[in-house]
Amino acid sequence: MNNLKQKIETLKKEKNAIILAHYYTLPEVQEVADFVGDSLGLARKAAETDADIILFAGVHFMAETAKILNPTKKVLVPDMSAGCSLADSCKAEKLAEYKEKHPGYKVLSYVNCSAAVKALSDLIVTSGNALKLVNQLPQDEKIIFVPDGNLGDYINRMTGREMILWDGACCVHDHYEVEQLEKMKAEHPNAVVVAHPECRREMLEKVDFIGSTAAMLNFISENEAKEFIVVTESGILYEMQKRNPDKQLYTLYPGQPEHDCVNMKKNNLEKIYHTLLNEEPELLMDDELRKKALIPIQRMLEMS
Repeated sequence: MNNLKQKIETLKKEKNAIILAHYYTLPEVQEVADFVGDSLGLARKAAETDADIILFAGVHFMAETAKILNPTKKVLVPDMSAGCSLADSCKAEKLAEYKEKHPGYKVLSYVNCSAAVKALSDLIVTSGNALKLVNQLPQDEKIIFVPDGNLGDYINRMTGREMILWDGACCVHDHYEVEQLEKMKAEHPNAVVVAHPECRREMLEKVDFIGSTAAMLNFISENEAKEFIVVTESGILYEMQKRNPDKQLYTLYPGQPEHDCVNMKKNNLEKIYHTLLNEEPELLMDDELRKKALIPIQRMLEMS
């Protein structure tokens, strides 16, 4: 593994390449990344990089966002099959039909969606900036929120909005069970519980803190408690433990990788090495689509 890491570091320097990775990827992937972050952090980093090549260790829609922001750069994806159940739950053609049935409505899209859906949107949000951005919109604005119904429901409750919610969900967060949380709390009665807003309402009502992956990281680092139950994809624990070596962190389903995101875990060192070496698979995008998708992303970056 160390040999692969060294080869990857050498290739990055030779090719002026940057590796961006999401918090949900494997620990060894996070170790070779130049930047590890949540969707908002990754979007910002992609927008400001001066690298010639961006290798995106995450899922497909994240690499699309990097390409939308960097049309002249080569964007590489270690595994093109690394999709997203949430993004897949909202097809662009279905959204276009839905928009026609709801004239006068703005489309607010969670960043976990395809470039084609972004192109049909008025504003993109992440779990980290959604509340801030929605609160900047007129209170009487008519909004369709796609694709995550759980996140949309959370935003509605926090802001007093009545956005129409698309019937989509993350296959990981949506399947977390309150019964399992209660079991973990019984085993660790002093633990503070943090959760991602992609979880169902009944789960969020049982936790102490709700936030994006970056927000959860900051909360745990700043909180005086010594034990935490983390209700999100377990890949986040790697960075959390690095920042908080003196704290006990528990995932909701310890030792059960089937509850993690299989697509994020498709990224590994061997694929990253061969992708950098051969400069493929490369993510290509129609320029007209890219320009349309860029508008709501730029609006998000300006507002946040």
